[in-house]
Amino acid sequence: MKLIIRLATSILALYIVDYLIPGFDFKDFWAIVVTAIVIGVINTFIKPILQLIALPISILTFGIAAFLINVFLLWLASSIVPGFYIANFTTAAIASIVLSLVSWFLHKLASE
Repeated sequence: MKLIIRLATSILALYIVDYLIPGFDFKDFWAIVVTAIVIGVINTFIKPILQLIALPISILTFGIAAFLINVFLLWLASSIVPGFYIANFTTAAIASIVLSLVSWFLHKLASE
């Protein structure tokens, strides 16, 4: 049940970011669902490895490298999922920030 709630909040967060950020576009609802699943898999398996490798750089850059890893992984998800499009790097960076904030808020809301 917890997995379904996390997936639903991720789908809602992606939908909200799609609404707020121009250039962050989905073809249809199923593209949002697949993107939420792909981002979950990427964040579970690939992100920890990249963050561990980039840890010294993240320390030296005060976390900017960690932010860039988030942007890169979001962009990776857009290249994997058909029907999900990010216009450029700036859009990916802004969407990464907004997606993190919206996801955090919705997950906190769902846990209470």
